[in-house]
Amino acid sequence: MRLPHWAGTLAAKSAAFITVMCCALAALLGVLVHVSVTDQTVAQARDQALARLTEATAAYQAGDALPRGARVDPRGLPPRLRALALAGERGTMVARDEGDGHPVMWAAGPADRNRSLAVGVDYSQQARTIAGLDSSILWSSALAIGATLLVGAFAVTRVTRRLHGTAQVARRISAGDLDARVHDPRTKDPTRPQDEVAAVAAALDGMAASLQSKLLSEQRFTADVAHELRTPLTGLHAAAELLPPGRPTELVRDRVAALRTLTEDLLEISRLDAGRERLETDAEALGTLAERVVRGSGTETEVKVVRDVWVETDRRRLERVLGNLVANAHRHGRGPVVLTVEGKEVTVRDHGDGYPEYLVAHGPQRFRTEGGARGHGLGLTIAVGQAEVLGARLSFANAIDGGAVARLTLP
Repeated sequence: MRLPHWAGTLAAKSAAFITVMCCALAALLGVLVHVSVTDQTVAQARDQALARLTEATAAYQAGDALPRGARVDPRGLPPRLRALALAGERGTMVARDEGDGHPVMWAAGPADRNRSLAVGVDYSQQARTIAGLDSSILWSSALAIGATLLVGAFAVTRVTRRLHGTAQVARRISAGDLDARVHDPRTKDPTRPQDEVAAVAAALDGMAASLQSKLLSEQRFTADVAHELRTPLTGLHAAAELLPPGRPTELVRDRVAALRTLTEDLLEISRLDAGRERLETDAEALGTLAERVVRGSGTETEVKVVRDVWVETDRRRLERVLGNLVANAHRHGRGPVVLTVEGKEVTVRDHGDGYPEYLVAHGPQRFRTEGGARGHGLGLTIAVGQAEVLGARLSFANAIDGGAVARLTLP
């Protein structure tokens, strides 16, 4: 049987622990009080019955009339107590009266050779006292457990509420909101007691601040490098255009173009990291846009429009995403490459060796290589970043029969 989700929470576990401990403590105290009071009550009734038995024995031996309640071989005397008296011993026992069913404390002893003398003392009041005590123990235990649960739930809820707030901030940081902070008031006031939750909150705030500082430094460095490279690359490109035609010139121009593309990619990455991108939306036919992207890429890519739709999107960014996916499929996969439009979902599939496991599990990582193979550069990273700006979801998988599959789902 599978337990519900809430059963695994700290509040539920704390409530269960408090309930079990309170019940155990109440049961222990209840048993101790019950046993103590019952022993005391029974001892008093036994002493009273034995005292009356002593009086009755003296009267019987003197030939006087027996006191009230004393009888020789009474019908209601328990057989075990009768046997004890006939054996020459004295004893007591509580039993129900055969007539009205009330409890009676019997005391019996030998009368003569074959008969027993017994005295019955009404035990109803003592039985009612013990029953009332047991009822009071049950009610008081229930009230104590309820009050303890309420106080414990209030205290645990305050702690869990702070933990939930800390976890929510951690999720926001994981999602990219580096400005998120817990700001636990206990961490701001040193005079207040610092508990473990406050320590976790302070550590999370410190980690977020340190992470934000390092990421901002990395973003500034990337943007500065890209900007500084632009000027010499522009001059280098102009100089390459002045070279005489020939194979060496083509190689130089190709490498200069690659450097310019990388510089522009770094600038785009820095803008995406900084979150300064803004959408310029317009209505676009998704199938037509996909065909335009393929024509502009100059690659042999098959376009399948299963169901065309109009979408409100930023055309330039969407073309950038699809263009990067198509280019990556041709650069790192094998043909045929197929781009399929089905409603608001666009897939780009090749028939190569598929994506590396780390990319499928964690998404693209900048310039990462796996097992000596070529990395996937910045193209897929930019595609993921632009997809997030569009509010779309871009996922990566490997087809069962081979090949990589990138799936873009528009909002």
